[in-house]
Amino acid sequence: MTRSLCVVAVMAAAALALAGCGSSDPGASTEDTGSADTTSAAPEITGDVTVFAAASLTESFTRIGKDFEAEHSGVKVTFNFAGSSALATQINQGAPADVFASAAPKNMTDVTATGAITDKPVTFVTNTLEIAVPAGNPAKITGLSDFAKQDLKIALCAEQVPCGAAAKKVFDTAGITAAPDTLEQDVKAVLTKVSLGEVDAALVYKTDVQAAGDKVEGIEFPESDKAVNEYPMAACAKAPNPDGAKAFVDYVLSDKGIAVLTKAGFNTP
Repeated sequence: MTRSLCVVAVMAAAALALAGCGSSDPGASTEDTGSADTTSAAPEITGDVTVFAAASLTESFTRIGKDFEAEHSGVKVTFNFAGSSALATQINQGAPADVFASAAPKNMTDVTATGAITDKPVTFVTNTLEIAVPAGNPAKITGLSDFAKQDLKIALCAEQVPCGAAAKKVFDTAGITAAPDTLEQDVKAVLTKVSLGEVDAALVYKTDVQAAGDKVEGIEFPESDKAVNEYPMAACAKAPNPDGAKAFVDYVLSDKGIAVLTKAGFNTP
């Protein structure tokens, strides 16, 4: 008799367990049973991602943007390439941007000081200057000292632009007083002057010399290591597409993104 009661009790318990597993109560949840899945899926990235980036990033970021779009079919990346100081001003004045990538920490600091960026910026690459001359080097430029010659046509970036600030630093280090004929607002404008033969020499980033191909020639100089530019990047505090902004920053920092940048001549910090 006792054995029969035990069998009945076991069968009853099994029936209750089965009833609980098969409950179709719409109010039941994994939270109720304590078996919730804590794995959260990454948000799906869609829409436009607007990136404000230093002019010297034009070629590499354009490539990265296409690769990023290929991995996120619902995304369109739009770039605003210009001098970092101009981009910082635009963002501080309310221009809608998801990501800011600067060619120098100072311009990033200008933006974070206003609260337009609240995330901690990440330095993702570095860059150095190189002398650029037209193909064939018609003025026979040999080094940094030639920038003090009054009879040569010289182009530099304006001092408020990162490439201009770096140029000033190397001239000060070398004790050279440069005699520029034109001061441009971004490095690509300087490079254009060289490629068109409008100037005899200029100081641009080594990545820009590489990007120009056979249109210009590059001349390295030892003082360049005294002015290494660090490139910080961050998502903007009022990004119209915050998920897209984070995803783009993460992609640039990924092995795929860094590979594009190093191939373009940038160095990793």
